[in-house]
Amino acid sequence: MRPVACGVCGNQVLCEKFSPAHTQVQWTAEAAAACPRIAEAVTRGELSARVRSCAALRDSIEAAVREGRLEVPADA
Repeated sequence: MRPVACGVCGNQVLCEKFSPAHTQVQWTAEAAAACPRIAEAVTRGELSARVRSCAALRDSIEAAVREGRLEVPADA
């Protein structure tokens, strides 16, 4: 797993790509506690495993792939 920082809020998560469509994201306790998207979901009582991402983080992960900081396996 490789660290990827959100380009908007700066929180860092650990990511691994298994294919172009399959990304595993592991949140650190610090990132989950500080992420504005997760904080918003908690406030609304909507926190679940499905809320563990946001558009800004997805964009940051895609940028890491384009820039070669996060690799997609060649056989994927």
